Amino acid sequence: MRRSGRNSRGYFDDELTKRRIDWKECIDIGSVPRHVGDGSGSLLQDDLQACLDGKNQWPPSDVAPGFREDVNEYFDACAKLSDEIATLMIEGLASMVSDSSNVELGGSVEDGTTLSFSARTFLNRTKMKHSSYLRMNHYPPCQSDVMPPPLGISRHTDAGFLTVLLQDDDCHSLQVLIGSNIKEEGTWVTVEPTPGALTINTGDMAQVFSGGIFRAPPHRVVTSSKDRYSAPFFYNPGYDEMIGMSDIVIGNEKQKYLPILWGYFRALRFAGDLTDWGVDEIQIEHFELNDEDETRPISRHVEKQKIFQEKANFEDPFDVGVYQELLTA
Repeated sequence: MRRSGRNSRGYFDDELTKRRIDWKECIDIGSVPRHVGDGSGSLLQDDLQACLDGKNQWPPSDVAPGFREDVNEYFDACAKLSDEIATLMIEGLASMVSDSSNVELGGSVEDGTTLSFSARTFLNRTKMKHSSYLRMNHYPPCQSDVMPPPLGISRHTDAGFLTVLLQDDDCHSLQVLIGSNIKEEGTWVTVEPTPGALTINTGDMAQVFSGGIFRAPPHRVVTSSKDRYSAPFFYNPGYDEMIGMSDIVIGNEKQKYLPILWGYFRALRFAGDLTDWGVDEIQIEHFELNDEDETRPISRHVEKQKIFQEKANFEDPFDVGVYQELLTA
């Protein structure tokens, strides 16, 4: 059940973050498209599953009895919670913007907060077509004398919209970078879990959607002399979703990013996790607009994602080898 260049899901112990191997082993289990099987999205009926990330791979039931059923229940609960959190985030975004006269209002959500039609349809599309996945991490004890010591995961930001993280109460190794900017590195602060609570993180796509009001914080996992277990649920848009600055903030914030095709962004992040082709990992900064430097060329990713959109079938597993020429050009 090891993952491969044609299937991002399954077991692995060789992931790269920023071209540096992580000190961890994981199993990734992803969403089931609602257009297959009985339409419920249940992980218990994904034999007909087809999507860009590939197909779930499960340990035999005699080896891990009840594992698939338990993962399905937890996955479904995380998806529903993420739907609610995303709605609250976007409602909060609308309330933060003092001048919403530019927004075409199209109705009210259940609690009476009025959202634009496009914001509500984005939420509905994401709820129905999300490409989320649950990662089950194990960070083994590390007694390395190498300096600097290995990292469980190197510095990064989460690519999707938001993350629901179940932490290990007994081993506190997750750190977030506080106060970082262009001139200063900031300070790494340990995120100590509250027993019985979940940790919520903002992702890159939420940062783009909000025009930078929401921030995707850089974070990492340091190694420890103890075992650490965690389970992040990455709540991601549909593969064909173009994530741009929401009309909620247009007119109140400068346009900061060009639209990003989530399927392209996700495919390149996976390729960077799996291989080292000598190219930098894709970041939202590649789609950033810079009013102060009009001579700066548009990133090659803007054109490459158009080509990817034309060539890729989001109902077929992404093949790293097939797209190597496009991804490394």
